[in-house]
Amino acid sequence: MKTQVRLKGRLKVYLQAFLFLGVAMALLTVLIFFIDYKAGFLLSLFVVLYFVVNFLLLYHNKNIILNELISFATQYGQIQKKLLKELDLPHALLDDTGKIIWVNNAFEDVTYQNKCMRKAVNQLFPAVTKDKLPLDRDESEVEIVYDERNFLVKLKKISLREMVENSDIIEADEYEGFLIALYLFDETALKFALQENDDQSLVVGLIYIDNYDEALDSIEEVRRSLLVALIDRKVNKYVASLDGIIKKTEKDKYLVILRKKSLKHLQETKFDILEEIKTVNIGNDMSVTLSIGIGLDGISYSQNYEFARTSIDLALGRGGDQAVVKTMDSLSYYGGKSQVVEKNTRVKARVKAYALREIISAKDKVIVMGHHLTDVDSFGAAIGVYCIAKALQRKTHIVINEVSTSVKPLLDLFTGHQEYESDMFLNSQQAIEAAGANTVLVIVDVNRPSITECPELLKICKSIVVLDHHRQSSEVIENATLSYVEPYASSACEMVAEILQYIGDGIKIRGNEADCLYSGIIIDTNNFVAKTGVRTFEAAAFLRRNGADVTRVRKLFREEASDYKAKAETVRHAEIYRNDYAISICPSTGIESPTIVGAQAANELLDIKGIKASFVLTEYQGRVYISARSIDEVNVHVIMEKLGGGGHMNIAGAQLEDITILQAEETLKRILDSMIQEGDL
Repeated sequence: MKTQVRLKGRLKVYLQAFLFLGVAMALLTVLIFFIDYKAGFLLSLFVVLYFVVNFLLLYHNKNIILNELISFATQYGQIQKKLLKELDLPHALLDDTGKIIWVNNAFEDVTYQNKCMRKAVNQLFPAVTKDKLPLDRDESEVEIVYDERNFLVKLKKISLREMVENSDIIEADEYEGFLIALYLFDETALKFALQENDDQSLVVGLIYIDNYDEALDSIEEVRRSLLVALIDRKVNKYVASLDGIIKKTEKDKYLVILRKKSLKHLQETKFDILEEIKTVNIGNDMSVTLSIGIGLDGISYSQNYEFARTSIDLALGRGGDQAVVKTMDSLSYYGGKSQVVEKNTRVKARVKAYALREIISAKDKVIVMGHHLTDVDSFGAAIGVYCIAKALQRKTHIVINEVSTSVKPLLDLFTGHQEYESDMFLNSQQAIEAAGANTVLVIVDVNRPSITECPELLKICKSIVVLDHHRQSSEVIENATLSYVEPYASSACEMVAEILQYIGDGIKIRGNEADCLYSGIIIDTNNFVAKTGVRTFEAAAFLRRNGADVTRVRKLFREEASDYKAKAETVRHAEIYRNDYAISICPSTGIESPTIVGAQAANELLDIKGIKASFVLTEYQGRVYISARSIDEVNVHVIMEKLGGGGHMNIAGAQLEDITILQAEETLKRILDSMIQEGDL
């Protein structure tokens, strides 16, 4: 077999160099023969001797050289194999299905398994699933936790095509076989160091007392300083227990600096200071509540402070008594279980009214729109803004695309009447064409751009005003010239009715216009039952003085027999889930506005004894609408927020797309189960 082995490459050239030199000397000998016969004869003898000696050496040493080469290759391979086997880096080879075919000692030490051959890699590391293998790419990485240690798993594809092409027994045509090299990099120490560094990073917080003035007004004057001292002590002691720094910046505001590690404790306890502060009581009729805004993970401390400012504004906009944590990429909400405290002062309403008057007076045209599927409150508020704009002698349009059965009686009060322009109501396309650079867009009863009647108008109009009574979410209308969002208000119509009183001296509205505003308050408060405060009745009284007729409004909202039956059917088939929650599906066949019927049914279900919250699901126009209602024990806004919706603590809703109504019901139940398990309900 050794005689069949032939050398090649540089070694072959090196060993055959004597032959080339011998041929050169032979040619030189021939040339010398012509010059000197004797010299040529002597040189020819030397050349013959040269060839004989070299051939003997080559024949004798060839086998020795080959044996040495084979021995070296064998030893080199063994050394290489030993090095790989004893390499400190855990290393394994997988086949193209993810099964382990070879491992080194370090890999066995890490996994504590001596016999892991032919096992699927995901049996050892569940995170390394088949889709993580580099089947259609050269490399991939996966972070795993194994035996309480953090590892970075690197997977590299190794093609076998070149090896097969050099084989004498395997056909290599179109062969695409490969192995996968797996490397484990222990990053436990690195992760620990990074985590320690991250835990020590600073976060900025702002704490506001929501109802400072109202709480002080509820006790005797001589005891007010004691209440303030107790609040300060409670807040300072709590922050000190977290190894934080707190500084009182105003009578009802605090600046807080914490380590991120302390913030994690706050999040785990769901900001229990929100409940602890309510225990401060020295005879005050009203419990003290806090709003907390936290900012972290910014690129600078100043950006963390801006995050905290945004968070506290969001917490206040959502009604207070809650904490909002903002990072570069996310928002988290905690608390929000208390009823929103109504502000007795109208100073803010008067200031906003003056600002609205200045904005409208500076523009040539006003466009008013509410949310998608305009309801009575949205329509009534739009009519109120229309009255304000007309009093300021500005051309005004109201955007409405689809007229529901509840809105149609109100719309009929304006269409076809000479007192109102024919283009008073426009659809989205007409509104886009009518909008211009000198147009102010007034948005009522909604503060989320995605569910407005015409989101495109937000990009066209540079001047935007937002009037809403819903709690703010992470999705907000940016760059609004004026934003008046008050969660304590019962309805958008109540807010607009207050603004009407301050917009100008002696402003008058017609009876049908007053009816629309009054209707919005009636519907959103469920006939002055839910979320009704002193200012709600004051707004209703103002509208009554301006011609609103209770009897006329009641006649406007009498139901069709089919709607009444559907509502009764919804109540009859309601499921009492976990003894506290009523869940039902409202039929939509043969009903013009099933979402309205669903909302009414949700209100009816609250009359059942023991029900804390009701949820009615309605399928309409390819979407599933959920109406959520409660009295005082459950914050349905938080529940609906998990479904992408929102609203108030007692009245909320959500719209779901690409889902069946049964799937939506199961999703709702899972959310309720999760919140109950976590103690949020």
